[in-house]
Amino acid sequence: MRKMLRPFLLGVLLAAAFFFVTTHHRTENQTSSPDSTGWISRPTHLELTNAAGPVTYDPEEQINIEVYKKGLPSVVNVTSTTVAMDFFYGAVPQEGQGSGFIIDKQGHILTNYHVVQGNGAKLEVTLSNRKKLPAKIIGLDRSHDLAVIQIESPDLVPATMGDSHGLVVGQKVFAIGNPFGLNGTMTRGIISSIRQIVEPDGVKIDEAIQTDAAINPGNSGGPLLNSRGEVIGINTMIATNGSAQSAGIGFAVPINAAKAVLNDLVTYGTVRRPSLGLRGLPVTPELAEQMGLPSDYGVLIMQVVAGKGAERAGLKGGTQRAYLGNTPIMIGGDLIVAIEGESITDLQDLSHAMNSHKAGDTVKVTIYRGKRKMVVPVQLDEARQET
Repeated sequence: MRKMLRPFLLGVLLAAAFFFVTTHHRTENQTSSPDSTGWISRPTHLELTNAAGPVTYDPEEQINIEVYKKGLPSVVNVTSTTVAMDFFYGAVPQEGQGSGFIIDKQGHILTNYHVVQGNGAKLEVTLSNRKKLPAKIIGLDRSHDLAVIQIESPDLVPATMGDSHGLVVGQKVFAIGNPFGLNGTMTRGIISSIRQIVEPDGVKIDEAIQTDAAINPGNSGGPLLNSRGEVIGINTMIATNGSAQSAGIGFAVPINAAKAVLNDLVTYGTVRRPSLGLRGLPVTPELAEQMGLPSDYGVLIMQVVAGKGAERAGLKGGTQRAYLGNTPIMIGGDLIVAIEGESITDLQDLSHAMNSHKAGDTVKVTIYRGKRKMVVPVQLDEARQET
């Protein structure tokens, strides 16, 4: 009988030992720690090491903060809604978003032409305080990709206009806008280059500001600021290399080009392009040598338009017919070498000089008449078909 009980008792003891070990181990894990090392604790009060004293910012951070505080109240989100027809000739609303900035207390807002999509768009503006207001188009300038719209609201904060003349590569710049609809976003970078660009629709922009500050869809029309919070450009385009976001190359319309046409946009709704009233031929060093000209650069006046500024000021067109290759030209006229002290080397320089002024302005034109150098005041007319 004892021999039969021994195996039974041994089995009972082994089962009890197994139950005790497994139960004790599980209870210990539940009451102390899930980690077998035992170093994880759950104190009733967590002690943190807090910063001693108030938060301070280094000089660079302070500039960032001040630029944002100064610029943000003037920046708005612009939503443009147009109606298109689908395959079944049903009306389908199409919405686009961009940015803009307030330029005066009367509620005029400067943005891009391509943001408002022309006269048929229904516009809504969202201020930095999230207030939404309807807007109307006041003026459009497709050739500079600019538009002025207007809202009605009290206590508006206009942006401070800077000067885009004399910008240098390496200068710090800041972009504030609404990329991808993310209101009030600021990015920072430098001026990477100053160059002429051609937008996708063929519009040429002289002396566009190239920057590596991140500019994405929704930034268009927003301000590009210098380190003093002054607007030096209007963000207009990004180079994406096929993607739909920033690749580190963005472009802005120089603010001086916008300031030159703002009065016309607000007053007339369009831009009265200034013109000297002449046809010109760009002069190269080789051409200057062949013609015996006193300067190896400039624009040779081939013809002055009757009754326009150049003729009224006494500027002379060509008197002798010649050929440049197979192209007939007129030579013997005045040679323009500067306008308002800025050198004129080709027709692009002449166009840029016109973009810096408006119809009705009087500019000082430096010319050579034969070997004689002269400065002639010329009142600019509104451009028609002449150059």
